[in-house]
Amino acid sequence: MASLIGKKIGMTHVFSEDGKMILVTVIEAGPCPVLAVKEKNIQIGFGAVKETSVKKPLMGYFKKLKTPPLKVIREFLKDNSLEYKVGEELKVGLFKPGDFVDIRGVSIGKGFQGGMKRWNWHGGPQTHGSMSHRRIGSLGSSTTPGRVWKGHHLPGHMGARMTATQNLRVVKIYPENNILLVKGSVPGHKNSYVFISSAKKKKAK
Repeated sequence: MASLIGKKIGMTHVFSEDGKMILVTVIEAGPCPVLAVKEKNIQIGFGAVKETSVKKPLMGYFKKLKTPPLKVIREFLKDNSLEYKVGEELKVGLFKPGDFVDIRGVSIGKGFQGGMKRWNWHGGPQTHGSMSHRRIGSLGSSTTPGRVWKGHHLPGHMGARMTATQNLRVVKIYPENNILLVKGSVPGHKNSYVFISSAKKKKAK
């Protein structure tokens, strides 16, 4: 399973060979130095950071590896078809156009939201005289159990959670600039970090 850490640059569109417009997300993917090779996992890092911004125990870890400090460290499952060595860099060339990837990231935070926005509730009557257009209606059952079930979805904090988008097709790569274009949207705001892996459920044709 090929894996990389990247940074979401934004969205744009490109045109296919037959003239169709494709909406894509632009990701700066890698280079990611390999920090450790374990039995089933590899540990990689991404993003330069000042030494003064790194805590001393972690800085000692980087010095032991003779690697400049990195912003993000993550472990991924090893790809059995590849041989990893500590210190080598994984680059965007691991993927090619037509591959499918799963991308994980922290979704954009929306703050406290009501049930209609957060859970797509129907809402109340929109007619004149109604006093409950967007309020919560009845939540519980009738006599049995006569209460609201535990864990019932309610208004609350929305977004800002780790989420994944699966089976995104790689449209194009630019190895010289470490740029990866994938079809569709990706979790997170601009300049947020994302974690890219080969798709588990779908393979390139």
